[in-house]
Formats: sequence, C-alpha cells, structure tokens
Amino acid sequence: MSATGDPQQADDLLERTRAFIRDTVIPAEPAPGTTLDAQELERLRELARAAGVYAPHLPVEYGGIGLPITAWSPIFQAAGYSPIGPSVLGCMAPDEGNAHLLEKIGTPGQKHDYLGPLARGEVRSAFAMTEPHPGAGSDPEALRTTAVEVDGGWRIDGEKRYISGAEGAGFFIVMARTEHGATMFLVDAGTPGLRVGRDIRTTEHAIAGGHSHVHFDDCRVGADAVLGEPHEGFRYAQVRLGPARLTHCMRWLGLARRSLDIALDRAESRELFGSRLRDLGLAQALIADSVIDIEASDALIASCATALATDPREGARLSSIAKVFCSEAIVRVVDRAIQLCGGDGVSDDLPLASYWGEVRPFRIYDGANETHRWAIARRASSARRRAMAADADAAAAGGAA
Repeated sequence: MSATGDPQQADDLLERTRAFIRDTVIPAEPAPGTTLDAQELERLRELARAAGVYAPHLPVEYGGIGLPITAWSPIFQAAGYSPIGPSVLGCMAPDEGNAHLLEKIGTPGQKHDYLGPLARGEVRSAFAMTEPHPGAGSDPEALRTTAVEVDGGWRIDGEKRYISGAEGAGFFIVMARTEHGATMFLVDAGTPGLRVGRDIRTTEHAIAGGHSHVHFDDCRVGADAVLGEPHEGFRYAQVRLGPARLTHCMRWLGLARRSLDIALDRAESRELFGSRLRDLGLAQALIADSVIDIEASDALIASCATALATDPREGARLSSIAKVFCSEAIVRVVDRAIQLCGGDGVSDDLPLASYWGEVRPFRIYDGANETHRWAIARRASSARRRAMAADADAAAAGGAA
C-alpha cells in the first residue's frame, strides 16, 4: 500500500490511524510510569500491520506506506497521542532515525541486512554517538571513540553513554573518530569486543531498551561495516539528526494534544466557586496558552518538514528552531494540564505526570536546547553580516555606475 503523493490516501490513513490508536492502542497502554511488555508490543504491531497503519514513513519496498516527510506530521502526532503509539506503528526513536539514515546512505546489501529487518519490526537498533564527558555530547567534535583500519576491516575502541535502545538492540550505528574525521559503522549485537553496560534510569519509559553505556574494546568489524563513505560521519549525522529532531516534535506534540484533552475534560466536568472550571478566567488562560503553543508548534513542524524536503540546509536551520520551541512548548502544555487537574494531575490516577516525565528530557535529547540556541544565534548573526555586505556591494556598484 502507498499513500505517497495522494492527499486523499493520506487523509484516509490519518483517520484510520486515529481510530487504531483510540480503539486498539489506548486500551492496551501499561500503567503510568511502566514499560510495555515486548510480547504485547508485537501483538499490537501485528494488529497495526493488519490495519494497514504500520510504518507510515518507510518505503513501500520495505513494508512501509511510503509517505513523504511533508505528510508525516499528522500521522506521527496521531501515533503520539498514546505514549506507546509510535512504537506500535514502528515510527519510534531511535529506529525511525536509523531507518531513515540506512535508506539514504546504506548499500543495497546493508539495506537488505539491516533496513529490511528494522522496517519489518524484526529487530531494534541503537545510534551510538554520545560519550561520557569529556567525549561527544552536545559537541560532536569532542568524539573520542576511535576506529583504526586493520587487516580485513576496522578496530573500534571507546565508550558510549546514554545510548537509547541499547539493551536488546540487534545492531548499532556507531560514530567513531577516524584518521580524517569520523566514520559510521554498523556493528551487530554480539560482536566480540562490544558490551552493553550499565543502564541509566531516566524519567521516561517510551523508548524500549533504556539508555545504556556501551563499551567497545578491540571490537573488530569488516570493511563492509562502514555506513556511507569513510570519514564522512559528521556530515551523515546531520542527514539523520535533522529529521529525527523533527519527528520527536511530531510524536510529543501528539502527547501534548492528549494532555490538553484530558484537561479540557476535567474543566468541563469540575465545578469551583459556583462555576464550571472551563468558565473561570484563570483556567481559560491556561487552556488558551496551550492551544497557542500546540498550533504554533504544528505550523513550525510543517514549515520545517517542507524545507527538509526541498532545501536541506534551510531544513537543518529550521529543525534547530523547531526542536527548541516544540520541546519547551510541549512541556508547558503538559504542565498546564497538570495544573488544571490539581492533585489528580500529579497522581497516577491520571497519566499526566508520566507524560511530563516522557517529554521533559526532549529539551536535552538530540542536542541540549542551549546548544541549539547558540547555533541559531550564530546563524542569524552570520546571515545579517552577509546581507549587510551584499547591500554594501550593491551600493558600491550603483555608485560606480
């Protein structure tokens, strides 16, 4: 099935996705703060495949629906209306970003061996770039894990930290410093010298496989393990990270919509001081600000998706802006919903507190917001300098004429 390029098919897919999340996924959600059982996840994925809503973003030849990135957002938001929805539909991080990268730069053999099983949900994956301090984190140039050419391939040494999905992953995409930059490698789980270490407990539970330390000690891989061209890893990282930041925005915006709906239902049913909560000015202000944050996020995501499809450089610029704004706006929406629901909002009687735990890390994941603000400011200053120089050149040319 393909919805590519057909708005009517995309609209139909959106309605079926919403119905599937409402009727099948939400009733199967685990208790707040807990993780979905692996067997239950596979059961739900089978139902998603049968319903024709699985892997909306992946190419048809790999079992996906084939939507272009400009059509992802409504579907990803619908999936994200449940914290387990993206995993059920096969569009959760880090697998979604890794699949995108494999599609763009993988060899035919790598696509067969890695993208195919990943797209079909037969394996999970992890993206291993972040390292313990003073290694790579918000600054990828600080990369310390090394890869050295040896007879028959490469030797990888180093330690990664906070690797999402590492526990139980079938393979890793590993960033390592090489002689002329950085290189990406596909490393199978179980490769001698690769060891998944201590898991780091966090506030969120939606990403299967935790966030672990991963150790590489004389880890040997063949020459065919190189993903893309050697020494081009930093450039390829941007191929992955721009869309991956944006799809995080899409998924969590769906959860923000769910949070606002919960608060609206509470405001409709609760009476205070002789009025319904919905009619009190302070409550209305909280609701209005959340609607504004959601609509502004939605528009920014759409603008960025269009840019990523047509102008990758502009898309990268907008993805930083979208990441900062949406990650903060989504937290604000969930926090206001908690406030509107009072004591129930911070209890397990409602899922809002667990939603806050899911979305708060996004201000750190995929580059801390402070790092993105630094990049946004530098780009703005550089663009202004170029514009001023162009105006000066134009004025000089006019005067000479």
